[in-house]
Amino acid sequence: MTKGSGKVRSARLTDLAALGELSRLAQNDQGESRSLGLPVSGPRIGVFSLFRLPLGAFRPHDLLFVYENDKRISGLLRVERDSYRDEWTIVELDAIGTGEAGDIRFRLLQHLLRDGQKRGAVRLHVACADALGNVELFMQAGFARYGDERLLFRPTDVPLPAPWTDGQARACGIRPSQPLDALGLARLYSTVTPAPVQRLESYRLADWERQGSSWRVPRSSLAPLLRFADVDAYVQEQPGGDPGQLGGFLQVGIAREDQPHYLKVMARPGADADSLVEFGLGAIAGRISKDGSCPDHGVIAPVRTYESPIDRRLEEAGFLDIATVTLLLKETLVRVAEPALVPAVR
Repeated sequence: MTKGSGKVRSARLTDLAALGELSRLAQNDQGESRSLGLPVSGPRIGVFSLFRLPLGAFRPHDLLFVYENDKRISGLLRVERDSYRDEWTIVELDAIGTGEAGDIRFRLLQHLLRDGQKRGAVRLHVACADALGNVELFMQAGFARYGDERLLFRPTDVPLPAPWTDGQARACGIRPSQPLDALGLARLYSTVTPAPVQRLESYRLADWERQGSSWRVPRSSLAPLLRFADVDAYVQEQPGGDPGQLGGFLQVGIAREDQPHYLKVMARPGADADSLVEFGLGAIAGRISKDGSCPDHGVIAPVRTYESPIDRRLEEAGFLDIATVTLLLKETLVRVAEPALVPAVR
């Protein structure tokens, strides 16, 4: 590189103050900045908002890259790594600078792709608004656009319903999820999810068995939000009690910090999604009233476009549409046909 040209490098502890300021500027300035922060915290979740959180918000295996030019940091890339599935999620991609922001983000992304190949990342995920050249940037880098997701928000001025009793939950077939539900959850997912999306996300039974704190199956654009939440999972049994044919699935994230609570609903066509939504909101209300350390910053729910009419059930429960994001994915491994034996003909 020539003298004075910028370079991409790993972030250092001494960079944190500058990174927080860059993140804040990039996500609030609509001029020459380019930001990929998720619209979930004042108004987005970025490095600058993490300064209000415990140091555990930064995990040792996460990645932070910066773009430095003439000893000035003008670009930031933050990635969260899933050690179970060797998947990386791009959470933030910021750049500032007159006429240079697009090039800075492209160089940061190319550096990440090279680093991911060296470290054995299987998939790279990103969710972004279709604005400021976001989608074009990732598709130019080889990402595949495979869906859109609506983000719905239930404000704090709408009262939460009362928590359900155990009898009410049993009457609707709702109970906590357990590892033995893995097969039923896999079948439910395959019923409501188009085949191309199933192929790209490539969940296994072991993934569905790991329901619990901070686990992110099924994936959504708000997966990074679960890092700051206590996550509980519930299933809804269909009439007849066949554990292999679940009617619905509910994921509830109770925010521990200055973030909204999280609700994810997955239901078969014709299933009683209304009861799942009401039960989930009641579970959040019960936790807030029981634990004074759980703030109430509203509830946010992601719904993919092919999951309709779940979005209508949420809107009936007081949720409002706040954003639509595009889901993109890049596989670093090449798919090959599985070898198999075929009958011989004499």
